[in-house]
Amino acid sequence: MSPEPANKTPRAKPPRAGSRFQNVIRIRNFQALFQRYARPGDLIFASAFMVLALLLLALLPVETTWAARTKLYQQPAFWPGVAILSMVLFAAGHLLGALVSTRRPGWQAELWAWLRSLEFAAWFLAYVWLVPQAGYLPSTVAFCCALAFRMGYRSWRWMGIAALFALAVVVVFKSFLQVKIPAGAVYDHLPDQIRTFVMINF
Repeated sequence: MSPEPANKTPRAKPPRAGSRFQNVIRIRNFQALFQRYARPGDLIFASAFMVLALLLLALLPVETTWAARTKLYQQPAFWPGVAILSMVLFAAGHLLGALVSTRRPGWQAELWAWLRSLEFAAWFLAYVWLVPQAGYLPSTVAFCCALAFRMGYRSWRWMGIAALFALAVVVVFKSFLQVKIPAGAVYDHLPDQIRTFVMINF
């Protein structure tokens, strides 16, 4: 076997693991690190969320307290403080990313889509207001049928399904689980023979 030549060129050492990632980090500036694909209304949402986080942080000393001779993690204000400080930190990061990202047109349509979702919160508030007046069963049936109609399920078949679903919800929560729900002022006008039964179960 012939000996290897003495002037053999040494092999180049392979790059260390992670060196490519380190080079990428070096060439990126501060703005590029926080840039991302943002939706049209991202800046509005990030700003509103940051304002909410700062408002909660300002109210933290008023709404919570520190008890004497109590461990840190058992303090009434400790975990709310951790949660709100984390909220402020992540909201600031979100806002920073929204500020350095490219603006996209169409924020008016995006904002309108958010506002439209508040309609369903209004539906629920109306339902909560109606229950003490009309009773749990009539209010739930009316709510489910009206919401099904609003979502486009307007045939008699779907109205019947919505009413049966409402009845099942009332029976499960009121009769079986015995959830304390206001009986409803309209039940006072029922005959004495069935008033108590309806108030307890429906």
